[in-house]
Amino acid sequence: MSRTREWFAPPGAEDGEAVLQFYNSLVDEKVPFIPASGAGSKQITWYACGPTVYDSAHMGHARNYVTFDVIRRVLEDYFGYNVLYVMNVTDVDDKIILRARRNHLVQRYKQQETDASKVAKEIEAAVQAAVSKQAKKQQAMAAQAAAATDSRQRTELEAAVKNEEHKAKQLQQVQEAFAALVAGGATPSIEAMLAVASDQLAEQLDAAHGSEVVDHGIFRAHAAKYEAEFFEDMAALGVRMPDVLTRVVEFLPEIIAYVQRIVDNGMAYESNGSVYFDTVKFREAGHVYGKCKPSSVGNATLASESEANFETSEKRSQQDFALWKAAKPGEPCWDSPWGKGRPGWHIECSAMASKIIGAKMDIHSGGEDLKFPHHDNELAQAEAFFHHDGCRQWVNYFLHSGHLEIEGLKMSKSLKNFITIREALTQFSARQLRLMFLLAPWNKTVSYGETMRAEMRAKEQAIKNFFQNVDVALREGEAKQSQTAAKWGEDEMALSAALQEAQVKVHEALTDNINTAAALEALSGLIKATNLYLAGKQAAAAAAAADGSSVSGLLPAGPQPLLLRKAAAFMTRILSVMGVLPGPSDTPGFGGEGGAASDAAGASYLDAFAMFRDEIRGLSKAKAAHGELLAACDRVRDDTLPQLGVRLEDRPDGKSIVPLLCDGSSCIEMAQHAQCDDALPQLGVRLEDRPDGKAIWKLDDPAVLATEQAERQAAAAEAARRKLANALDKKVKELDKLQKLAALPSEREALADRYSAFDEAGEPTHDKDGTLLEGKAKDKARKDLEKARKVREPLTKKLAEDPNALAAMEAEVAELTAQIAAMQ
Repeated sequence: MSRTREWFAPPGAEDGEAVLQFYNSLVDEKVPFIPASGAGSKQITWYACGPTVYDSAHMGHARNYVTFDVIRRVLEDYFGYNVLYVMNVTDVDDKIILRARRNHLVQRYKQQETDASKVAKEIEAAVQAAVSKQAKKQQAMAAQAAAATDSRQRTELEAAVKNEEHKAKQLQQVQEAFAALVAGGATPSIEAMLAVASDQLAEQLDAAHGSEVVDHGIFRAHAAKYEAEFFEDMAALGVRMPDVLTRVVEFLPEIIAYVQRIVDNGMAYESNGSVYFDTVKFREAGHVYGKCKPSSVGNATLASESEANFETSEKRSQQDFALWKAAKPGEPCWDSPWGKGRPGWHIECSAMASKIIGAKMDIHSGGEDLKFPHHDNELAQAEAFFHHDGCRQWVNYFLHSGHLEIEGLKMSKSLKNFITIREALTQFSARQLRLMFLLAPWNKTVSYGETMRAEMRAKEQAIKNFFQNVDVALREGEAKQSQTAAKWGEDEMALSAALQEAQVKVHEALTDNINTAAALEALSGLIKATNLYLAGKQAAAAAAAADGSSVSGLLPAGPQPLLLRKAAAFMTRILSVMGVLPGPSDTPGFGGEGGAASDAAGASYLDAFAMFRDEIRGLSKAKAAHGELLAACDRVRDDTLPQLGVRLEDRPDGKSIVPLLCDGSSCIEMAQHAQCDDALPQLGVRLEDRPDGKAIWKLDDPAVLATEQAERQAAAAEAARRKLANALDKKVKELDKLQKLAALPSEREALADRYSAFDEAGEPTHDKDGTLLEGKAKDKARKDLEKARKVREPLTKKLAEDPNALAAMEAEVAELTAQIAAMQ
C-alpha cells in the first residue's frame, strides 16, 4: 500500500512517467523524479542547507556534503540536468553567538586571572554545576521518552536519552580528570586546568559576564574563520562549489521583509520585540504543519533542538517558533520594524531560497537531523509567505542524508564524539572517504571507524590497478600495429558482454534512487572481467614463448586496444560522475589542450628509462665489467635521448645535466639506476618488474607512492629492528647464562662438603673425614667431579676459545642496545 500523503502532489505526474526514482522524505518513499518545469525539462532548482560556521567541520558534515555532491554530479553529468545549486552559510545563529562569546570570555579570563588556586576552585564549581545540570536534563528526557505515546516519537526520544547519557558520561570523565589533576598537592598551572575543563568554565563565565560582550566584530570574525575552514575542507574532499552562496548577514533586508509579509498574511505575530510564527493560524489557512516529520510535532524537546531560549511565555502556542528574536545583551542585533533583534534559526533559509529560486523548488537537501524542526518550519514559513500565490507545496523533493555514527552514536559537536575532516584526511585520502560514502545508501546511516581504512584502500587500489593494467596493455598493443585490428575471439566477446552488462546495471542502479553501492558493484564486475581477460592474454603469450611459437611467427592475438579503451572510458565516465575521478565540469575551458602531446612525450621518456634500467639490470646480473655499464650509459646519452629531443651532458663533477628538454619531459631528470626507487615515485611513476625481466611503468599519485614507500621503509626498519632485538635477546640470554656459571663456585669448592683433599688434576683423593678414597669410592668421586665440571663446561669452553669472551659479549650487548635505541 502506498504511503503517499494525501496533501502531496506529484509534480507533472500527468505528463508521463519518469525514469529516475528518488526517496522523498516528504512522502517517506521512492517516487518518480519530475522537474517542476515539466517532465521533459532539464532545468531543476536545488537548495542545500549549508554549514552553521561555529566550529571546525567534522566527518558528519563530510557525510552530508559529499553525499549531495555525488547526487548533484549524477544529475548533472549522467542524467544531463542543468542544476541551479544554491547553498547558504549560517553566520548568525545561537551556536555561533554562544561559542564566539564564550571563547572571548575564556581568553579574557586567562589574561586577567593569575591566582591558580582561585581558578581551581572556580573550575571545580563550574564542573559540578555542569554535572548537576546534565543529570536533571537526562532525567527529564527519560521521563518524556517513557511518557511518549507515539512510537516514532518515543524512538526519537529514546535516542535523545542515549545522547544525554553520553554527555553525562563525558562530564563525569571531565570531573574525574580534573580531580586527578589537582590531587597532587601543588596547584596545577592555569593552562593545564583550562585544558581539562575550559568548556564548563566558559558556561559559568557566560552566565555571569555574557552581556558584557557587545563588539559585533567578535561574532563576525568567529564565523568568517570557520566559513573559510569549511570551504577549504570541501575543496580537499572534491566537493563542487555551489552556483549561488548566500549568507545571513548579506540578506538581512530580505529576511526582515519576508517576516513582515508573513505577519501581513496573518500567520505570524509580534510580542515584546520578537516575532513568532503562528502554527494555529497556519493550519486554519488550510496548510499542513510538520510534513517532513509529523511524529515530532508537539514535542517541545524535539522542537527546541539546536535553538536557545525556545521556551518562553511570549508564544501563543507551544508549537510556535521565532521568526525574529528581540535583542538581548551580549548578542549582535539589527534594526527592524519590531525593534533591534536578529533572525530566528529557520527564517534565513526560507527567505534566501525564495529570493533566488522562488515559490517552487525541485530539491531541498540536508542532514537527517534537520527534518524537524528546521525543514518543517522552513516549509511552513515559505507556504505562509507565498500563501496568496496558492503555494501549498514549496518543495517537491526533500532529500535527507543519513547520519554518520561513531561507537553507535551520531557524530556531533554537542556529543564531543566528532572527528574533524582534517583529522580524517590524515588517515584516509579524499577518494577513500568518498568511496566509503558511495558504498552505503545515501539516505541511511554510515558507521565511521579506522577499521574501514584497509577496506577503502583496497577498493581504491583495485580501481587504480584496473587503469594501470589497461594503460600498460594499450601501450604494448599499440606498439604492435598489427594487433589493433585483430579479429575478435571468444575472450573479446566475453569482455564485451561484461561491459554491456555493467552498463545496464549501472544505469539501473543510478535510476533507482542513485544507488551508488550497486553501481560500484557493477564496475567491480567489469574490473574482474578485464583482469581475467588480460591475464588470459598474458598466459597465452607466455605459453607461445615457451613452445617456440614466437620464433615461428605464430603469435597469439594480444589484448585488443579498442575494446580496452571502451571499457576504460566507461569506467572513467561513471567514476567521474560519482566524483571519484575529476568530472567534465571540474576543469572548465581548454584545460586539456596540448595534453595528448605532452602525455605522449612523457610516455616515450619513461619507456626509454625502463629499457635503460632493464639493460643495466641485465648487465649487473651477468656481472658485466665496469666498462660495459659505462658504455650502456653512453648509448642512452648518445643514441636514445637525442631521438627524443634531449641533450644529456656530462659535467666535470661527474653529474649529468639536461640543458635541452622537450615539453612534458620532467621525468627524464633522473637517469641513474640507483635512484629509481626514490626518484620515480616523486614524479608519480610506479616501476614494476615483470617475470620476463622487463620493467613496466604505471602513473600514480606521488603522495600515494610516497606513502607506500614510507610504509615499506618503515616495515623494513621494523624488520631490521626485530632482527637486532632477536639477536640482542639471544645474546643477553647467553651472557646471562655464562655470567651465572662464572658466579658459581669452582669444581673443588662445589665438592668441598663431600671431599677434603684433591690431587693436582683436581680429582678428589680423600672423603670429608680424611679417609683415602679407593675402589668404588674413588669411582664415585670421579663421577661427582665430572658432573661438577659439566655444569661449568659452556663457560670453560668459551673461555678456552677466548679468555676475554665475557667482556666481548658485554660489549656486543651494549652495541646492539645502542643500535636499537638509535633506530627508535
